[in-house]
Amino acid sequence: MAQRTTDLVVGLFMVAGIAALLFLALQVSGLSPKSSGDSYTLYANFNDAGGLTPRARVSMAGVTIGSIREITLNHETFQARVAMDVQSSVDNIPADSAAVIRTSGLLGEQYIDVSVGGDMESLANGDTFYSTQSAMNLERLISNFASGQLSE
Repeated sequence: MAQRTTDLVVGLFMVAGIAALLFLALQVSGLSPKSSGDSYTLYANFNDAGGLTPRARVSMAGVTIGSIREITLNHETFQARVAMDVQSSVDNIPADSAAVIRTSGLLGEQYIDVSVGGDMESLANGDTFYSTQSAMNLERLISNFASGQLSE
């Protein structure tokens, strides 16, 4: 009977460990089910989207205000068009704000940071950021420095 109890405890411990690992994997990958809540869509066009991915965060002043829904290629301008879902509670983003692709840490994930402007008018559902700043391409920067072309 003691052997059966020990086996049952070890089995339950293993199941709890696997469940914890699965939970952590979902949290890290961004696939965890989150309450979608109300949101509205904003767009931004970038010359180079770099390593930006869907479900990456959109932040303002270091606070996450939404996520990236999709990244597509605009066939007319040949720019990356990024669709962002922004929480409806953040409904007063000034119209002259800029969307900037940033990297968290030296080798971290890329995300969009909204640099707040000063316009009295706000962006609404379906609007596009007028001002954007593409991802910094480290390989291009090193290559330009090595070849002496620092003007780019």
